Amino acid sequence: MFAKEDRLIRINLYTAFIALALGAIFGLLQALARAPAIKLAIPFMDYYRALTAHGVLMALVFTTFFIIGLMLFGAIRSLGIPLHSLALGWLGYFLMLVGTLAAAVVILIGKATVLYTFYAPLQAHPFFYIGATVLVVGTWVIAAEVFLTYHRWRHANPGLPVPLMAHGIMVTFILWLIATFGVAILMLAMLIPWSLGLVNRIDPLLARTFFWYFGHPLVYFWLLPAYIVWYTVMPKLAGGKLFSDTLARLSFIMLLILSTPVGFHHQFMDPGIAWGWKYSHTITTFAVAFPSLITAFSVAASLELAGRARGGKGLLSWIGKLPWGEPAFAAIALSMILFAFGGAGGIVNASYNLNTVVHNTTWIVGHFHLTVGSAAALTFMGSSYWLLPAVTGKPLRWRGLAVAQAYLWLIGIVIFSTSLHLAGVLGSPRRTADVTYGGSPVAASWVPHINLSAIGGIIMFISIVVFSIVALGTILSSRRQTAVIPLAEALSGPGKSTGTLDRWWLWIGIAVILVLMAYAA
Repeated sequence: MFAKEDRLIRINLYTAFIALALGAIFGLLQALARAPAIKLAIPFMDYYRALTAHGVLMALVFTTFFIIGLMLFGAIRSLGIPLHSLALGWLGYFLMLVGTLAAAVVILIGKATVLYTFYAPLQAHPFFYIGATVLVVGTWVIAAEVFLTYHRWRHANPGLPVPLMAHGIMVTFILWLIATFGVAILMLAMLIPWSLGLVNRIDPLLARTFFWYFGHPLVYFWLLPAYIVWYTVMPKLAGGKLFSDTLARLSFIMLLILSTPVGFHHQFMDPGIAWGWKYSHTITTFAVAFPSLITAFSVAASLELAGRARGGKGLLSWIGKLPWGEPAFAAIALSMILFAFGGAGGIVNASYNLNTVVHNTTWIVGHFHLTVGSAAALTFMGSSYWLLPAVTGKPLRWRGLAVAQAYLWLIGIVIFSTSLHLAGVLGSPRRTADVTYGGSPVAASWVPHINLSAIGGIIMFISIVVFSIVALGTILSSRRQTAVIPLAEALSGPGKSTGTLDRWWLWIGIAVILVLMAYAA
């Protein structure tokens, strides 16, 4: 029924896998180059070029293409109708691809060593900014495709609650459009004219503000698809049902309205922003933790119900009854465990006094590798173990290797992230090629942790190599099977309150009002 759509989905997923593999290579090179015990010379490029390539490939390219593939799959499967226009979907993909290639070329030739955050006054070649802009425009085209498909479904099904997976997908794209408004202004009104020489200078503080208007909701563009999988797929993989459909929708809506007005907590150390604005964003940052807590409760309850249905007794023995030997379940469940620690670190980052200790240290690097590097990336890799069979019609190859991949990632990320957290508390700065500072006695305290982080990085790289082998083996397999899509039923809901949670204009209006209060009041 969806053969043509599946081709579009597959090409997005395959592009994401290529970006993941390339990003992993640059990540390994960085880890080995920074470790004083190894001090690998990165071939053909300097450290900062490799760092930029790693950040852009992992945080922007891999995540975006995979999310687009997952969201297109979820939209048509949950709504039960084909895409509104395949031509629109392919246009979006090619815009994203052209933008990616344009940015990649200037990074590789050394004309865009501005890192993933591309802060002014660091300046890149215009093609880097133009490429990133075209990538974002491509995602807008895909968002329009999903909205038009949803509109057609709604017209044919008036009064019915939106399927939960489609509800989460709608929230994801609405949040993305609100968030990318900021980066569009940054690119079109500031960075592109500046890089072309049309203006002599721009305000670095204003540029950073526009970036973080976009930069923190970007985190939830990564996390919302993971949450969608946790709510709609994980209970089924565990052999149970979702605890509450309504709680899932509530968490999605809370993320929609609270994810954007939080950017100033990334700018606690920036002069020129009044303390009152930073304080207001601190409040909203703590508030945005609530939907994650709801998610933790609801998904854990779903898994407990599944574990007890499998024969688990007592307070915790149900945990051991869960299918830890199944690739998709193991990877996604481990990603949730790791994210619990990443979320705790996020509370530290959002606390002004504690943030002054860890700001711009390797603590931050350890933190976001537990969030985007685990909650998102490991969920996406685990999701591939059921998604690839669904869109290729081929069984997952080498299931034992796939299980090993998930546990390798767990071991690697624990070593890597813990080491960088400890080094950060000791004061080790991030974004530095030489962590010894020329043999400084102060730096000697964190050097052992940086060396240990390289071991974690090697294990994580091996995990991605194993994932790539499993994915490639599945794609190239000649065997065929009819895949079962593991969408969970809800134990509770959707109830009467679901109608309110599906009123998009109400929640979009509230989200926009909060943004205006946070940035323009």
